Amino acid sequence: MAEEPACCAVSVSGPSASPRSCSAVVLSRRPGLVLCPGAAFAPFLRAGPAAWALPGALRLDALRPGLRLLVLRPPRRGLDAATRQHEARLLALVPCGAFQRALARVFGPAEQWRFGGEAGGGERQALHWFAWLRVPGLDCPAGGWTARASASGLRKGEGLLACGSPFGTLCPDLFLNTLSRGVVSNLAGEENALVLTDARCLPGTEGGGAFLPSATGPCLVAVIAASFCWKGAEWVGLTLLCSLAAILHSSASVLDEAGVAVPAVPVAAAVRAGGRRDRLGWVVLVECGAAWGSGVLLGPQLLLTCRHVVEKGVPLQVTLEARPGRAATTLGGRVVFATEESSPFDVAVVELEESVPGFVPLHMANTFLPGIVASNTRDASVGATYPHLNFCIPITVLQPLIACYHHTGKPEAFARLNQASEGVRAAWRLQRQPGLPSKL
Repeated sequence: MAEEPACCAVSVSGPSASPRSCSAVVLSRRPGLVLCPGAAFAPFLRAGPAAWALPGALRLDALRPGLRLLVLRPPRRGLDAATRQHEARLLALVPCGAFQRALARVFGPAEQWRFGGEAGGGERQALHWFAWLRVPGLDCPAGGWTARASASGLRKGEGLLACGSPFGTLCPDLFLNTLSRGVVSNLAGEENALVLTDARCLPGTEGGGAFLPSATGPCLVAVIAASFCWKGAEWVGLTLLCSLAAILHSSASVLDEAGVAVPAVPVAAAVRAGGRRDRLGWVVLVECGAAWGSGVLLGPQLLLTCRHVVEKGVPLQVTLEARPGRAATTLGGRVVFATEESSPFDVAVVELEESVPGFVPLHMANTFLPGIVASNTRDASVGATYPHLNFCIPITVLQPLIACYHHTGKPEAFARLNQASEGVRAAWRLQRQPGLPSKL
């Protein structure tokens, strides 16, 4: 695929520490330039971890002597079956300020966020550092810069293609430039410097690229900064990306000193992502006492959420995110219906105290397509977690009840959710037959 030549893997080795490796992206072929995570150089810093607290770029003299850098690329199709290797040299390690500020604001230390392959690991101090490598073996007279797009126009729900090498340079014949699809899950920071995606990435894919598919070919929009995110001891199945535009902005002086001219992003690529309507404007944050969750607006004063998120008699708040022309809004609400604890349908209906400003009615589906949503499920009996599994209530089950409530205004319209058949109850208990111990 077209995005594969823009990705590679990097090996960093020296006499003073064990080798490290990661994924990387080829940004230019004239001259040959590769970008990879700064964390790959952590064991080779003369000043140790204290170097990550410095405000400016780190040059080659910040590293211990005897370093060897190799860039691994896929074999040429039809010519040979060997992974190609190119010698590289470090231009500089550069901190991305916009990404660092977004990290500090969104993932504060009090929230116990960690990033890396293990719940207690990760080099958070180095997350916002990136390394520029000069690779003469990639020079191509007819080459140029990899097609790229600005993250500032990204919208939640937009499709992304991630390309990285799981486990870095371990077995590149199998893992080099592995592809994964996902969507933009959320955005934060200046010009969307920080991007979250649900594309599944494994350890070692840090430094790989996130691409926007387009009719003219994929455009590189961000770099994988952390393949795993942890909240306390819980794994969060999202991948952390850093906007490529933010990295380039922070690297301007380093590239100028190296005599590298960065071409402007074509206007079409800069605005392409922002031309579509935000389809997730109906999703809100619901907070009730110590519990919180998500909800979806069905009308200017009507909200659907899960029963376990709310509690009758307890005040709740609904927060709508900021959108163009509208600041973040917080409204009060009350529960008008909640299914019984014995019902397999975990549903609650909330009426808001005020109408949502600028609400646009949504269109509910009249058919259900299997697939869409994945999360984690925990087996309470053994304490095991099953990843990428989720339960959803099809809107086709709720649609006639919602229509009845709109017509009558009576919460009893949802009472049928408490009368589910035993087959439905068994399905939600992950049982083939009723009467067996629940898996959840």
